[in-house]
Formats: sequence, C-alpha cells, structure tokens
Amino acid sequence: MISVKQNFMSEEEARQAIVRAGKRMYDHGYVVTNDGNISVRISSTEIIVTPTGVSKGFMTPEMMVKMNLDGDVLEAEGTKPSSEVKMHLRVYAEDDSVMAVVHAHPIYATSYAIAGIPLDEPILSEAMLQIGAVPIAKYAKPGTYDVPDGIAPFVKGYGAVLLSNHGALTWGTTLVEAFSRMEVLENYAHISFVVGLLGGGRGLDVEQVAGLAGIRKEMGLAAIAMPKGRPEKENGKDLIP
Repeated sequence: MISVKQNFMSEEEARQAIVRAGKRMYDHGYVVTNDGNISVRISSTEIIVTPTGVSKGFMTPEMMVKMNLDGDVLEAEGTKPSSEVKMHLRVYAEDDSVMAVVHAHPIYATSYAIAGIPLDEPILSEAMLQIGAVPIAKYAKPGTYDVPDGIAPFVKGYGAVLLSNHGALTWGTTLVEAFSRMEVLENYAHISFVVGLLGGGRGLDVEQVAGLAGIRKEMGLAAIAMPKGRPEKENGKDLIP
C-alpha cells in the first residue's frame, strides 16, 4: 500500500484557494447560479467548505464555513455550509488520504450521469492515467444522507464518480488534484460524446491498459480502477489490425 503524507493548508490558504477554484469552476461553465460545492481539509479533524446559496463565481474568503469532520459548524460569518457537505464528509471518512473534494454539474459529464452511462471505456489514455474508470452512483435526493451512502462504495479505488441525474464528484490529495480531475472528467465525457457521433472508436486492448496502470505505479500513484481493455482476439480471430 502506498502511504500518502498529509499536507494540510492553513485556514487562510484554504479559503483563498477555494475562492480561486470556485471562480474557475464558474468560468468553465461547470456550475450555474449557486450550484456546486468545494471543501478542503485543514487538519486531521477540520475542513473549510463553501457556503450555501452563493454563486461559486462570486465568493470571498470570509464567506467560507469552518467545520469539523463530525459535521459541526465551528466558524461562520453569517453563512451556512452547503447542504451537500454530507457528501464531502463521507469522502473524508472513507479515505483519510483525501484532502479536497469538488462537486459540480459539468454539461457532458452530467449528461452521461443522466443517461446512465458510466465513463469506463478505454479510449483516452490521459484520462485513464488521471481518473481511471468513472462509475455512476445511484440517484439520491440532494442534501440527504442517501447521497453519501450512494457514493461510499466508490471512494477508495476511484478518483471520480458520476451522480445519477445530478452531477459529478471528484476528490484528491490536494485541491489542485481534485479540481484537475473534474476538468479531466468533463474533457473525457466531451471526447466520448464526439467519438460516439463519429460512429465509435477503437479502445485500448488489455495489454495497453495494463501498461497505463504500470505508469501510475512507476509514478508512485495509488492504484485506481481502470477501464477494461478490449480483447486482442475474439473466437480465435485477431481483432487488432
């Protein structure tokens, strides 16, 4: 097992970083109005999380809410935490190496979530290296405990999950990694959609997928679930030209 050193941001650094990430998320079109939420761990027991009812493109550091991992508000200046913070808390509980969580509604990834199509085809090497296979958690009413219960099985061993009829969730050992995974996820979904319009593409084979998993290992990255590679032969017939 690969050991991940916990490097916590200071509270002020986390507040500033969340504001920047929220602005980027809004500018990318991953959220509209008050959608989405972001959190960062600042200690083994505390997080900073975005407030409810505020556009991610117009936040200030003072708006952020400080909480403990039990869900208690420790500090807030006239704001309340996102109603979906339960989802974030569950990710931290399931995997102690996670330092940040990002939830958004990017158009293509969310469309796959609505269509019930997981992003698990071995078609894009860069996406596979960074987020591997992306499953879909069953639908749950936003803001309820059914949401964290639905994502819990996918936290360890994955880097992202689609939320059925809702959106997408990513996490990482830094906020940069968590947000980058959201960008990669949306790019993967967009490319998958275009490939479908072109009539489909040829996925990587089993050996090629194993090679990508090997690269992650060489880089010292934790193992994640990878898309299944296509077989090299079917009924004795060579499938690879």
